[in-house]
Amino acid sequence: MSDLQFRLGVVAIALVLITSITSLRFCGSVPLPPKLPPPAPKGTQSELFSKSTTTPTIYKGFLDNDASLAGVRAPTIEEMSKKLPYRSDEARHVLELGQPPIEVAGLRLRIERSGTQVIMVIENELESALAYHVVSTPSSKCGMPQPLPMNAMAIDKQGTVRRTECTWHEGMSIVVTKVETMEVPPLSTWYLSALPPSIVGIEERIARGHHPRTTEKCSPVLPQVVQSGLDRGEIGWRDLVDFYSRHRCQTYQFPSSYRAFTRDNERSVPANGG
Repeated sequence: MSDLQFRLGVVAIALVLITSITSLRFCGSVPLPPKLPPPAPKGTQSELFSKSTTTPTIYKGFLDNDASLAGVRAPTIEEMSKKLPYRSDEARHVLELGQPPIEVAGLRLRIERSGTQVIMVIENELESALAYHVVSTPSSKCGMPQPLPMNAMAIDKQGTVRRTECTWHEGMSIVVTKVETMEVPPLSTWYLSALPPSIVGIEERIARGHHPRTTEKCSPVLPQVVQSGLDRGEIGWRDLVDFYSRHRCQTYQFPSSYRAFTRDNERSVPANGG
């Protein structure tokens, strides 16, 4: 190759480079690869739903909607974070037909006969709705008549519940061995009435008469870890009722680490799992 040919070749290559650079600068740009989509949230659909329900916004939405269905004022999250006054009595009381009622833990208790049944009349003496747990035993063996329909979980303020204890026979009395009550706001009575009484330890003899205020079902089964805690006495009626007074049982599941509030704002609601 001659010196002239070499110089002409260099000039040609330079012109091609200049043309290419000018074209990129003023007429376009090198295309970039498409952006990758954001990573998908990890977890099953059920797990993702469970995580979303622990947000305050979703929880407040449930409170507002449920209050509308129940016909009560919607509480604030702050109101649902307050300690719920609790009373208990473990003294032994014997209820006999015709005897004066006893007053215990905010309740007035007496028994009466209705046809072939022994009925316990439970009156709420307070100006607040009450979740209640009255543990009773017939003084002698008796049958299991068709129970009266009633709310086995909660009583409206100054309300009355009539619950079937057993079949009547002469000399029958009812022995009360424990009474627990908890003052709850109006929406909580609606939440608790949807809960199967067996979940909080109410025996089948009493629980079978329960009539919920809502047709929306709740699971009648506790997680094994929670059931084990109940069996060992580590979790009690108060803990379960405290939780389900604040959380709809159709959506939220009792965490095994949850315990009843002992002061206002002790923890956040809705409660996270654990």
